[in-house]
Amino acid sequence: MRSSFLQASFSRANKKAKGFTLLELVIGIVVLAISFSVITSFIVPQSEQSANQIHQIRAAELGQSLMNEILAKAFDEQSDLVGGAVRCGETGLNACTISSSFGPDGAETRASFDDVDDYHNLNESGDNIQGVSGDNSLVGLYSGYRVQVAVAYDDTFNGSDTGSLVKRIDITVTTPSGETVQFATYKANF
Repeated sequence: MRSSFLQASFSRANKKAKGFTLLELVIGIVVLAISFSVITSFIVPQSEQSANQIHQIRAAELGQSLMNEILAKAFDEQSDLVGGAVRCGETGLNACTISSSFGPDGAETRASFDDVDDYHNLNESGDNIQGVSGDNSLVGLYSGYRVQVAVAYDDTFNGSDTGSLVKRIDITVTTPSGETVQFATYKANF
């Protein structure tokens, strides 16, 4: 008799121990919600930083590509377009282009730019950013990006618009997140 009483009592205790109370469930849900919010607060900034790094790499690619394109062109409209034989501003030759005349000559388009200062005030963004041949081969690759170019004489290498022997080329690439990446180089008249 005593063993059947203990067995019945033990069986009732097991039935009570199998479930959770409402209070335990609510506390568990609150703890779980707090832990998820803490975890996501660490993950979201990391994904934004990852996107910024990709934007910076793409901006560097775009800026360097455009810089290479510009440096492959002649120093000036009055210079020998293949370089070396005729330089503007030399005795008996045409003067170099004055800085107020920088920009495309007449109806030139990006595909027909032939000297460095043709790129002055170039401003392209998104799907309007063109490839080296002036085509639309880059459509979709740089959506949200913007590229701007400024060209100025700078014989003293201090940012002043002086002389006519050296041109400073400044390229600014703006990423979709609004960050600007700047490039600068010089092209000399030789």
